[in-house]
Amino acid sequence: MKCSKTLSVEIASVGSYLPERVLSNDDLSEMVDTSDEWIYPRTGIRERRIAAPEQATSDLAAAAAEQALARAGLEPEGLDAILVATCTPDHQFPATACLVQAALGARNALACDLEAACSGFVYALTHAAAMLETGMADNILVIGAETLSRMTDYTDRRSCILFGDGAAAALLRRATDGGQVLYTELGADGSGGDLLIIPAGGTRSPASLETVKNRRHYMKIKGPEVFKIAVNKLLELLQRIPEETGVDLADIKMVIPHQSNARIINSMLKRAGMDLGKAYMNIDRVGNTSAASIPIALAEAVEQGKLQRGDLVLLMAFGGGLTWASALLRY
Repeated sequence: MKCSKTLSVEIASVGSYLPERVLSNDDLSEMVDTSDEWIYPRTGIRERRIAAPEQATSDLAAAAAEQALARAGLEPEGLDAILVATCTPDHQFPATACLVQAALGARNALACDLEAACSGFVYALTHAAAMLETGMADNILVIGAETLSRMTDYTDRRSCILFGDGAAAALLRRATDGGQVLYTELGADGSGGDLLIIPAGGTRSPASLETVKNRRHYMKIKGPEVFKIAVNKLLELLQRIPEETGVDLADIKMVIPHQSNARIINSMLKRAGMDLGKAYMNIDRVGNTSAASIPIALAEAVEQGKLQRGDLVLLMAFGGGLTWASALLRY
């Protein structure tokens, strides 16, 4: 699905939250047969954040949301909707967004979750922009939040090195300061669903002694296959921007890709002929946080003054489903 219509919607403020605990590559080397020398060249990751035992996804999401609301000077009662992108919800139901709504006291807001794995934040942002453009809402909080450490198999040396926890939120409203959503593209290919999957816990394979014993409630990843598809699909998304929008790639101030693997990001930019310095990357510090990765990076870029009002920024993601998404914004 492509939307080339310019939407008069802007990101009013951002907020983020990272748990205190740091899990370094050296820490992981004491848990499985690995090392910093093996992990970093293959992934670009040095460390990742891990939620405390008492923290769930809604707690991380609420902390990020509170920061975004405070920066915008908006009381929780002024929210019309809360959309949470996550693949690690607190429960199968109620929605994590409902728990965030309760934590914030946003009693006037509808609340629901959107699950598109690593592409989830861009999916949710696109849905929010459409709601704002049609006048259905004035203020929408879009949150990407994950506690992937709860779904990570720390006996699998190839996958446990990748994932971390965190959350970030963006408050969207109809534009008052020149912001725009210039183009969005969302897509999926369900035939590749088994490449990134948590096999058990749903209606296909309900929880049982067998599924727990065989560690089927943890993420299973076919890494080489995902790597190849991700590079090609992200390159397609990037190359379509000029033909769909008329915006030259050289005019884009910053690319914020899903922080999946530094090699995927660098390969995609090199093949597109783009300056690698245009990509904002924090994967070395936070790892892969799925739906939270793009908004965490976005929040950091804004907080560090690397992204200013009027700048063109491209958000790009590829994840389980398989799903992919891009959004070109005038911040």
